[in-house]
Amino acid sequence: MRLLLVEDDVMLASGIKLGLCDAGYAVDWVGSAERAEEVLQSESFDAAIIDIGLPKTDGLALTRKLRSRGLAMPVLILTARDALQDRVQGLDLGADDYMVKPFELPELLARLRALLRRSQAATSAVLSFGALELDSANRQARANGQLIELGPREWTVMEYLLIHAPKPASKDKLLAALTGWDKEITPNAIEVYISRLRGKLEPHGIALRSIRGFGYRLELANTSSADGAPDTSSASA
Repeated sequence: MRLLLVEDDVMLASGIKLGLCDAGYAVDWVGSAERAEEVLQSESFDAAIIDIGLPKTDGLALTRKLRSRGLAMPVLILTARDALQDRVQGLDLGADDYMVKPFELPELLARLRALLRRSQAATSAVLSFGALELDSANRQARANGQLIELGPREWTVMEYLLIHAPKPASKDKLLAALTGWDKEITPNAIEVYISRLRGKLEPHGIALRSIRGFGYRLELANTSSADGAPDTSSASA
């Protein structure tokens, strides 16, 4: 999942970004509403975390502008203001949730997971497909009751595939979910993670099919696919 963090306090932004990256998110940070608007004209994110107390244009005005443009991504507002009217105003202007500083990182992560679940029409922290279960709250993957070890990027790819299952997930969207501005991941790297996941899923009756010219889809192993075939390319990290 790719997040946009809009926060002008450099130290606070660095701490939030580090915590989110450690939790497996790809995070891009900007320090002003103006820069956030520029970025969102050309790039897409799964959610935004916006501070109210930004220089020039504040976070509430930014949220209102984003909603007026029809952007529906979840928005979590951060603020030092704890007055009821401020919270009500933020929600009325289009924010999905509101956190008052100071806050604890585990709560921020839990609120983000809830926002992302709602945006993807998921009602539980546990995503499932066939024998596979992905528990985003506890960061555990299991199939047929057996724990599956996943690296951070394998986890991100698996989560994205599960959110979209049984529909296919595009390779471009997977790339965006894995990387931000700090680092680049090539399409070949995606194939590495897909190959690793395929090897971990196939013993549990789950196939990872390649959809030519588009991306990948989770299927039960006994399900045939007319528009895709297993990706037999091999790659090594």
